[in-house]
Amino acid sequence: MAMEDNKESCGSRVTSGRHQRKKLEVYNEVLRRLKEQSNNNHKALQPGFDDQLWAHFNRLPTRYALDVNVERAEDVLTHKRLLHLAHDPANRPAFEVRLVQVAPVLDENSTDSVYSSSAKKDVSRSVHPPPAFGSSPNLEALDCEIIKSEVQDEDEDAPPCANISRPMHEITFSTDDKPKLLSQLTSLLAELGLNIQEAHAFSTVDGYSLDVFVVDGWPYEEVVQLRTALEREILRNEKSWPSPSQSLKKQEQDLIKCEFDHLTIPFDGIDVWEIDHQLLKFEYKIASGSYGDLYKGTYCSQEVAIKILKSERLNTELQTEFAQEVYIMRKVRHKNVVQFIGACTRPPNLCIVTEYMSGGSVYDYLHKQKGSFKLPTLLKVAVDVSKGMNYLHQNNIIHRDLKAANLLMDENEVIKVADFGVARVKAQTGVMTAETGTYRWMAPEVIEHTLYDHKADVFSFGVVLWELLTGKLPYEYLTPLQAAIGVVQKGLRPTIPKHTPPKLAELLQTCWQQEPTSRPDFSEIVDILQQIVIEVGHERADRCKEKHAGGFFSSLRRGHR
Repeated sequence: MAMEDNKESCGSRVTSGRHQRKKLEVYNEVLRRLKEQSNNNHKALQPGFDDQLWAHFNRLPTRYALDVNVERAEDVLTHKRLLHLAHDPANRPAFEVRLVQVAPVLDENSTDSVYSSSAKKDVSRSVHPPPAFGSSPNLEALDCEIIKSEVQDEDEDAPPCANISRPMHEITFSTDDKPKLLSQLTSLLAELGLNIQEAHAFSTVDGYSLDVFVVDGWPYEEVVQLRTALEREILRNEKSWPSPSQSLKKQEQDLIKCEFDHLTIPFDGIDVWEIDHQLLKFEYKIASGSYGDLYKGTYCSQEVAIKILKSERLNTELQTEFAQEVYIMRKVRHKNVVQFIGACTRPPNLCIVTEYMSGGSVYDYLHKQKGSFKLPTLLKVAVDVSKGMNYLHQNNIIHRDLKAANLLMDENEVIKVADFGVARVKAQTGVMTAETGTYRWMAPEVIEHTLYDHKADVFSFGVVLWELLTGKLPYEYLTPLQAAIGVVQKGLRPTIPKHTPPKLAELLQTCWQQEPTSRPDFSEIVDILQQIVIEVGHERADRCKEKHAGGFFSSLRRGHR
């Protein structure tokens, strides 16, 4: 069989790992289909095509192979062709437009026989191919999330999703990868009145991008007109598109410079924070990321956490982020903000040393240990976070990545805000436009790359508060990018549990208002939460005096003894 022959011809390509094996299976299946369709795809029979196709899969992340629709093997050739075109600056961005049919997820057990049969008829009339990444289940998930958020009751069954087969346009771009490219492309589509229903973004190992959008908002039959409109919009915006050399803002460039072997950090003479790397003792690794590792260790007999940057990943942008974090952390002192101890600023040993938080992160407790918070403890956590954030905002510091993973717990039942890698001192204009944060917690104005201020942190806090209530990952059935699109274009918000105290539910809704000016300041949030604490205390005083006081934290302490 052809597939067996292909396996023999690329035996040296077999690598370890389940995902790598899956990638090889997808490659073989796509190759088999292309060779079967050789009358239409004569390139598949040319010498060296097998290696070229494998090189295409290897240029892209493994998730490309995991997501691509193997039944549409010819789409892989389109992606390969667009990436090739993008090598020539004159072709950038190379793009393709086509009609696709987004099929419904049919329910064979539906009690509405008329509804089901009409959906089946709609599928039978489909004359367009499916999206390249088999997107219809994801589109259904997004629609269902919208419906559930409108129901606002996680314990009730949401209404059935609309099983209607819909023609949409799929637009695939390829160009050189650069900062803010995703924002640039989504803005371009928005300018044409297109609504993004699905998006897949990939970066190649050699610096190019492949971005696939499924959109509606354009007359279905006007594919040529849409292509022409895209060409016009690209030409109109060509000179304003950012280039890699423009990726660092002037404000950030002024904060850091490299001189010989020493990384110079702005210093105002207030304190001495430079640490001798030889005085640090590393005990064990707590966590690892793409750009750095976090260790438990000691410094002058004090237990500390040491975040060390990987020397092989150092570049100007990462050094800027490091310098910014040191610049901010050495200025903050608050019981609800992780205490900065010092930093090593001599490459290649760049590291930041903070107090050690023995309780770990709120995210790990909720999502890895599957823990939960009783209401009194939940409110205490929320008050701690609000006080820490209020302090930062009073000092004109915007965190920009507030989420449960960046909330740490110490042995004294105190929650502290951590990780200032993307935090910034608020610009003098009062607004900022940098791309940052994590999509599931990100405010709509940050996602859209429009002007924003400290109220973006308030939106993220609302999502964190929802996490504390539910113990769930926000929009867990959507990819981060799908969640972002839903938040901006469809007003998507997490579903508030029905048992939530009314004032707490009202606080959630005001925190994640679409309009930033409608959101409260953290000083107001602290007052609201403290009032809820009093009311809850009064309600429970007679039947459960101090029953839940510190329950979670006490058990946590016992676990660490």
